[in-house]
Amino acid sequence: MAGPRRKARTVALQALYEIDTTSHEPGTVVSRLIGEERLTPEAARYAETLVRGVLEERERIDAAIARAAPAFPVDQLAVVDRNILRLAIYEMLRHNEVPIRAVVNEAVELAKTFGSDSSSRFVNGVLGSISATLTR
Repeated sequence: MAGPRRKARTVALQALYEIDTTSHEPGTVVSRLIGEERLTPEAARYAETLVRGVLEERERIDAAIARAAPAFPVDQLAVVDRNILRLAIYEMLRHNEVPIRAVVNEAVELAKTFGSDSSSRFVNGVLGSISATLTR
């Protein structure tokens, strides 16, 4: 059984994907997905925090992706991969209580579940490059 943070990350990824591909209002998307997945209040708050944070920091996060993977323009990445990276980078930069290794592992698991056959390797490589520049 997945823990509350894993469920929160999954909902956050689904929300970010929908927001990235539609004109749906972020708050409405997150609320609907939280209800559908029946998240605990703790997990719901974490999912909301992740989505809000990624949206607020998207420019900074996308710049980090562009530096770490210059051969892959951010706007041309697969939507799932792009949003897994955004989610993980936000957690790496803003949620110091979560070890970087755990963030990377969770992102790789999301990539295995929702991405293509090569997503997990790509996500791991980009996040490995970014984590090497962070000190915690």
